[in-house]
Amino acid sequence: MITVSATDFQNNFGYYLQAVQEGNEIRILKNGKEVARLISHNASVSFLSDSLKGVLKYDYDEKAMRSERIEAHEGIR
Repeated sequence: MITVSATDFQNNFGYYLQAVQEGNEIRILKNGKEVARLISHNASVSFLSDSLKGVLKYDYDEKAMRSERIEAHEGIR
């Protein structure tokens, strides 16, 4: 993880963007307090999916769920 001030980040945006593309995480500080983190798209998707593990009780079949929703809403029309 790279820690940088907001001013330095602003002045060297291209450098830090390249660092994120290479897999680094950028922690941005303003007045000594963390205000943001910059992570790659792949890392964010992984982070979100990993944080949901164990939230759902069962493994769900997306196709089965979709067909159930369609059947439930067919009578509404």
